[in-house]
Amino acid sequence: MEKGSSKKSKKKIFVLDTSVILYDHNAIMEFADNDVAIPITVLEELDGFKKGSDTKNFEARAFIRFLDGRAKKKSLQDWNPLNGGKTKGKFRVVMSKTAETMDANAIFMGNSMDHQIINAAIKLKEESPEKKVILVTKDINLRLKARALGVDSEDYETGKVKDVTSMHRSNVVRDNIPQAHIDEIYKKGFVSMERIQKKVSDFTAAPNEYMILKGSKSSVMAYMNPHTGHLELVEKRKAYGIMPRNAEQAFAMHAVLNPEIKLVSLSGVAGTGKTLLALAAAIEQRRDFQQIYLSRPIVPLSNKDLGYLPGDMKAKVDPYMQALWDNLKHIKSQFNEKDKEYKLIDEMTQSEKILVTPLAYIRGRSLSNVIFIVDEAQNLTPHEIKTIITRAGENAKFIFTGDVLQIDTPYLDEHSNGLSYMMERLKGHPLFAAVTLEKGERSELANVANTLL
Repeated sequence: MEKGSSKKSKKKIFVLDTSVILYDHNAIMEFADNDVAIPITVLEELDGFKKGSDTKNFEARAFIRFLDGRAKKKSLQDWNPLNGGKTKGKFRVVMSKTAETMDANAIFMGNSMDHQIINAAIKLKEESPEKKVILVTKDINLRLKARALGVDSEDYETGKVKDVTSMHRSNVVRDNIPQAHIDEIYKKGFVSMERIQKKVSDFTAAPNEYMILKGSKSSVMAYMNPHTGHLELVEKRKAYGIMPRNAEQAFAMHAVLNPEIKLVSLSGVAGTGKTLLALAAAIEQRRDFQQIYLSRPIVPLSNKDLGYLPGDMKAKVDPYMQALWDNLKHIKSQFNEKDKEYKLIDEMTQSEKILVTPLAYIRGRSLSNVIFIVDEAQNLTPHEIKTIITRAGENAKFIFTGDVLQIDTPYLDEHSNGLSYMMERLKGHPLFAAVTLEKGERSELANVANTLL
């Protein structure tokens, strides 16, 4: 997807697929002075998404309301101004008529919604040869099919993160730090940024950035405290029976336990301990919060909704939440069955002090005095991430964990998922900390699989 530029260029017509609207209902407003066409087939598909409590249902309803507001003034088959002004382009709903030059249904041997959308784009090319027609879709296969028939096709780029690699890199090791400053951190618990920069002029550190400082004789784990301007000592700290096994895990534990950090991102491959550390640190802080919420996006098989599963809501959701229950069992296993710590976890789940819940049920709520862990956050859209965080009330803390290389949602990738988006937009904010875990600690076999398979 290409936004307008200051240079004179051939005006474009962007044809939007259903996947783009379900990703961002405001997408129609993101094409500068160019025109936007909505195939009528897309409206039919949106009709199937209008009911439900998931974010995609909200996006569908919001877009339908937008079109309804425009339909009261003028026929949607005519070109309508997008915002009533002269600076934006126009939009219209187009029929999925078979073009004179080719028919996608005949070529691909099937009368599908996707083929009708391609036909609408081909027909627009015939009707408007003076304009460049571009199909915009999050569906990779639809883009390939369109290009195979000579239709320009692009992904929807708004909100995509460009530099994913550096953002998800492991925590930086800083070499050549004066040994006197390393010793000072061990002795006093901190050293001021000003003192280090007098000796190392190019030294920088972002708010809540974690790092390993290496001197001539020893090294130290530290983080930049934005409230004091100091590099402060980070020590390995046990939380409810779980002890960090490496520096990255120590950083993750510190961030979740730090009351001044209200939003934490823990990213890394499978087996690095993201969810386990977040959950153990949350239980350790049980006296500081009224409830601990655990959740993860539900990505049903074959795109079926939860309604087709048997049983009540708990029975429907439990299979998707099993990984969270597994982590709770692992924490319990650190203690004997007769220990009060073991029994406390059972009591907290029974009394819903620890509550496993679908994300769909938090829309419209205000969550105060809670610590909220969202697992597999890479399967969320940027809008879903925003919806969750804006539920935060007084004394609320949110932890998002995930691996951007293990995305299960067909219309997201490492650049467009909500976890990457959140990290890119909030980096450097004093309320936010991001930690990347790279070393697997699940088992030697899991490490071999991550490395060699």
